[in-house]
Amino acid sequence: MLIDNHGRPINYLRLAVTDRCNLRCFYCMPEDGLNWLSRTELLSYEELLRISSMLVSMGVSKIRITGGEPFVRRDLMQLLSSLAALNGLDELTITTNGVLTASYVNELKRLGIRSVNLSLDTLDAARFFTITRRDEFAAVMHTLEELLKHGIDVKINTVVMEGKNTQDILPLVELTRELPVSVRFIEEMPFNGDGHRFSGIAWDHVRIMNEIRQSYPHLTKAVDEPFSTAYNYTIPGHKGNVGVIAAYSRTFCGTCNRIRITPTGILKTCLYDDGVLNLRDKLRMGNTDEQIKQALLQALNNRVIDGHEAERLVKSAANIHQSMAAIGG
Repeated sequence: MLIDNHGRPINYLRLAVTDRCNLRCFYCMPEDGLNWLSRTELLSYEELLRISSMLVSMGVSKIRITGGEPFVRRDLMQLLSSLAALNGLDELTITTNGVLTASYVNELKRLGIRSVNLSLDTLDAARFFTITRRDEFAAVMHTLEELLKHGIDVKINTVVMEGKNTQDILPLVELTRELPVSVRFIEEMPFNGDGHRFSGIAWDHVRIMNEIRQSYPHLTKAVDEPFSTAYNYTIPGHKGNVGVIAAYSRTFCGTCNRIRITPTGILKTCLYDDGVLNLRDKLRMGNTDEQIKQALLQALNNRVIDGHEAERLVKSAANIHQSMAAIGG
């Protein structure tokens, strides 16, 4: 098992396969998009699989595929199939915006993918267009229907933003009455690709939960899974549940069991850090698996205590305001 220098087990890898996305959510990137990476800058599928295989052999038991939007990368199912076959990997999951996902759901089920995180910030088609700058609400809802029809667990991720979608909090909670989904409300973070526009949050996890309690006074705290980043709650009579993720307040760092690898192969042992190891360069310079494993162990032995320390140590102010698409969001 992998253990960091603060005694925290590391068994969860968030693996980004692309920086590209087919939405333009204002809290993630500018309206005209980003300066997309060239194909040669991205880790190849062979490199992604080699890194994953090494980390699984070292104790990682869960891999989440992220982006950008994973399904915009060609032949993604080829990589998923190879990852699903890794000996020692207990769970393979995906975070997606749902625009292209519906047609792949049957194959995801066949590969044994039991859970998918679906990014959805509103149940109103007009607000969806305002937030994402794309008219794809119907496609996302179709993906939700397909996932549920195939018996795949769905966690809906909703970023809560002042003046944008706070009116959607209660409708999304109400969605859990008839659907067996978990709706998690996430504090907004500074990773928007345009840092000077971010000045903190008006809706933290406490305010979000107070808003929900006013309409659902019988809300009950659930038992959270080990290492959960969400504080989860149940509502009597509801098939699903709700949760809140204090991503900006960073209240869960003490039990953080995850690491990230960006589309270019940069290891991040904290979402808020600068990146601590360039795995792509290690691979392309001909390092052996054993040499790369030693570099990974060294990085984990120098891990920051929490996201606040990581932010203080960031070398460039611009790095803390990178687009989430570029760092595996």
